[in-house]
Amino acid sequence: MRRHYDHARVQEYWQHVWEREDVYRCPDSAEDPTYVLGMFPYTSGSLHMGHVRNYAITDAYARFRRMQGDTVLHPMGWDAFGLPAENAAHERLTDPESWTRSCIERMRDDMEELGFGYDWEREITTCDPSYYRWNQWLFTRFYEEGLVDYRDATVNWCPDCETVLADAQVETADEQGFPDAGSDPLEDPLDPAAARAETGDASDAEPEADDAGAHDHDADDDAGVCWRCGTPVVTRDLEQWFLRTTEYAEELDDGLDELDAWPEGVRNIQADWIGRQEGAEVTFDVPAFGDLAVFSARLDTVHGATYVAVSPGHDLARQRADEDDAFAADLESLRQADHAEDTAGVDTGLTAIHPLTGDELPIYAAPYVLEDVGTGALMGVPAHDERDHAFASDHGLPIEPVVAESADAPITDADQLPFTEDGVLTDAAGEYAGLESAEARERLLADLDAAAESTTYRLRDWLISRQRYWGTPIPIVHCAECGRVPVPDEDLPVELPEFEHTTGNPLDAAEDWKQTECPECGGPAERETDTMDTFVDSSWYFMRYLSPDLDSAPFDADLAEEWLPVDVYVGGEEHAVLHLLYIRFFARALADIGLATHREPVQRLVNQGTVLHSGRQMSEASDNVVAPHEYGPETTRLFILSAAHPERDFEWTARNVGAAYDLQQDVHGMVVDFLQRTEVRRDREPRDDHLDRAVDRAIDAVADHYESFRFHRAVTEIRELASLCNRYSAYGLPHDDGYERALQAIAALIAPLTPYLGEELWNLLRADGLVVEADWPEPETDVPTEDRAAERRLVDDVLADVREIVDVVDIDDPEHVELVVAQDWKYRAYEIAQEAGRDEPIVGNIRADEGVPDTDAAAAFAGDLASEGQGLEPVVDGERALELLADAAWLLDDEFGAEVTVRRAEDGEDLAAKAAPRKPAIHVE
Repeated sequence: MRRHYDHARVQEYWQHVWEREDVYRCPDSAEDPTYVLGMFPYTSGSLHMGHVRNYAITDAYARFRRMQGDTVLHPMGWDAFGLPAENAAHERLTDPESWTRSCIERMRDDMEELGFGYDWEREITTCDPSYYRWNQWLFTRFYEEGLVDYRDATVNWCPDCETVLADAQVETADEQGFPDAGSDPLEDPLDPAAARAETGDASDAEPEADDAGAHDHDADDDAGVCWRCGTPVVTRDLEQWFLRTTEYAEELDDGLDELDAWPEGVRNIQADWIGRQEGAEVTFDVPAFGDLAVFSARLDTVHGATYVAVSPGHDLARQRADEDDAFAADLESLRQADHAEDTAGVDTGLTAIHPLTGDELPIYAAPYVLEDVGTGALMGVPAHDERDHAFASDHGLPIEPVVAESADAPITDADQLPFTEDGVLTDAAGEYAGLESAEARERLLADLDAAAESTTYRLRDWLISRQRYWGTPIPIVHCAECGRVPVPDEDLPVELPEFEHTTGNPLDAAEDWKQTECPECGGPAERETDTMDTFVDSSWYFMRYLSPDLDSAPFDADLAEEWLPVDVYVGGEEHAVLHLLYIRFFARALADIGLATHREPVQRLVNQGTVLHSGRQMSEASDNVVAPHEYGPETTRLFILSAAHPERDFEWTARNVGAAYDLQQDVHGMVVDFLQRTEVRRDREPRDDHLDRAVDRAIDAVADHYESFRFHRAVTEIRELASLCNRYSAYGLPHDDGYERALQAIAALIAPLTPYLGEELWNLLRADGLVVEADWPEPETDVPTEDRAAERRLVDDVLADVREIVDVVDIDDPEHVELVVAQDWKYRAYEIAQEAGRDEPIVGNIRADEGVPDTDAAAAFAGDLASEGQGLEPVVDGERALELLADAAWLLDDEFGAEVTVRRAEDGEDLAAKAAPRKPAIHVE
């Protein structure tokens, strides 16, 4: 029997056993299993430490819940569509599917080696026709329900690649670098997180920023070049497909209040992205156009409006462009220009009549006004809005303050502008002068026929069109007679044709595939050549896991009713406003069309932080990657889970990795040493009781840490228990049953973190069955958690105090340590003080109690307790303290070789005055 633990020697065996016993399968007959899910990875080619961290978290938690008696659904699949695969195929002269399949094989092998316990029978791959058929089927249902639009949109366009670019794919010249086409999406400019900041965490629910600008609230990013070829990017109006996420803006915003188990940061990000604004819609009369509605959250500033601005795509701007070629040319130049400063604009030549003053205000087309936010038009109030102020300053427009901080502090200096806070209306507001902003808004809303209460959102419809090959074909045919016609359900899936290397959109060049018949009239028609944004794939994939082989529907509705929502979902915070918003939209849309019932798809969301190396995000681009196999799967898992709370970043260091390795060797060595012992002890000693209590405390504490995802603290508990077991075994013959129980507990507690090691230890100790199927160990004593903490605190504090005394007094070889537990009346006084209310007289209550003597010592002690105020921590009672310290006396003997005495204090002696419930008196000879 080898003392050294060699995971490579045992992992293949235990993989075989787990597969043979089918331990990870969740049967369809399961009643409401615990659904544990990590955001499925993009098929980039190999696992990186971000993946390992994400999936180690879900695997550890899933294993823990199984040991708690739950049936667990823990599936895995592949986010397999996306432009990086096309780039990889182009670079390697292969096709996207071959590249993707080879990546999947490597990543699956990595996952199996790491011991991740997935129900592989539920594996899904989004590039399989059997999967994307249902993307197309759902698109058709949404189309029938009016949740799909086909309309013009302004997009980023690369003339060389002949494709739409997401905002994250547009680089400034000094940023540009062409990534390896097969690089991991977290290092790819297509990834939203990589485009915004260095995040470098874990799995990638979305491999690329597929919003094509449709969700970029800052519409005026710097003009740049294509990330792939370096060609200057232009904007273009194209007919594109949208999902109408704005239909659910209000509900998506309101629903955030229900997500108590989501990180506050994610909820705040989504709320900001949805951008709810309460205000008013104000109608301006435009003689040459008609009514023009603008939205304002600050109706109190309406008297300060000096111009009106519309988006370049607004109907008014389009009408003027149709009427005036010169304006049309200016408008087109406006679209192509750099609008980084938000001050570009073109005078339409039209004027709007101010509904209160009757003044004629010039109307501008300005890119800082977003077409699909609010009404696509605003009233410019440059004295009270920063963007309006900058615009008016550049265009020489009037700036008229109408709100001041107070009636006594009117704005007299231009340097005080813009004043953007609520305040008091000035004389410029006419009859509303002197009103505070909030009251003025109410009065104006009531008085002004041209104003109506309104709520608007910054959320924009989801543009899902992509001019590329490796995605789900949009199931529409274009017929000259019938228009746009959905492909009938019986003809789905519309499969991708054979890949051809070409510029632009390969589907547009696939003439044999593109030319088809109209499903309605039978005449010649063309297939839609755009494919879907890959976020569509990831917006409902967690439902397909429920019934991956179902051929009659995208998912089993009965199972969805019972098994959803996902109990725990783990992934990076950078997915807050794309993937995580889209799954919430999909859940609501599916509920409204009768396919599902749960409107919130995820109950608990856990974010995980970044793995750093040498102070930087671990990534291929930084050339600081550590592959998971370099240190072995379980050392890697144990270190990653023990390094920090899942939400925090942490630094990869060889020293700390070594500590994870050493812990595995220590516990394996202890088990082997125990099994090779020729002698054990049958009679019990006080130190056996101490070990039993330590085991009980660890069982409770580790369970609590697992449930709270504090894996780093769970490892600390296991490490401390292992250290105690080492000392216990070395001190003398171990008790056979007690020590074996402790070792079995360690095997069970560590198994969710290091499954091969846990299974090997469990097997060596001849415990029943497999540890992966074992019940979580039970404490032998029924002690509340807070009492276990108090017990541990008492012993740990006393040991620390003795060490401090020996060190301070510089005692080389202590002969005797005396521990003196406080008198009973002190415990009674402590209890009274602990239970006292905020305003109760603690000293009086203690002095009045019959269990407390009427002495000067008692009065002084009561005063000490009263001075500490509220929040006295729990303590064990005197008798229990005596027992605990007596059972732990062997630790002092082991450390110092000293005789140890534990006794109760007697009134009148010097040590009695020093002894307290939280701190026994200590005398060292």
